[in-house]
Amino acid sequence: MPHIIIEYTDNIKSEADISNLLKKINHVFTTRSHLFPIGGVRSRAIELHDYCVADGTQDDAFVHVTVKIGAGRSVEDKKETCDTLFEVIKDHFFDLYTKRYLALSLELVEFSEAGTYKHNNIHKRFKKS
Repeated sequence: MPHIIIEYTDNIKSEADISNLLKKINHVFTTRSHLFPIGGVRSRAIELHDYCVADGTQDDAFVHVTVKIGAGRSVEDKKETCDTLFEVIKDHFFDLYTKRYLALSLELVEFSEAGTYKHNNIHKRFKKS
C-alpha cells in the first residue's frame, strides 16, 4: 500500500500526460518510505469513456484520484502527504486547467488491515540489509 487510482475523462487524453503523472504520484509516496513502504506503492489510471459532467451540455473534463491506504498513519502525516499530492496534481494539470473546464479531486480511503490480503515479494528488494 498505497494504491493510487486515477480516473480521467477521455476528452483530455491527448494533453493529460498520464504516464508522467503516475511517476510524479509515485515519487510523492516513495520519498516518504518511512510512512509508505516503496514495494507497496502502486498507481494506475483508468480512462473513462462513459461519463456526464455537470449538466452534460459542455465538453467538461475531470480527474479524480483515489488513494487507498491501510490504517495506522497519523492525521498530520496523512494531511501532509495528501496536501503535497494534490499540489502535484494541480501543478501537472495547470496548463490544461487554464484552457478548459476541468475538475480535479482527491480522495483518501483508509481501511483496516483486517480487510486486506497481500502476497508481495517486491518489499524484499527495498529492505535495508
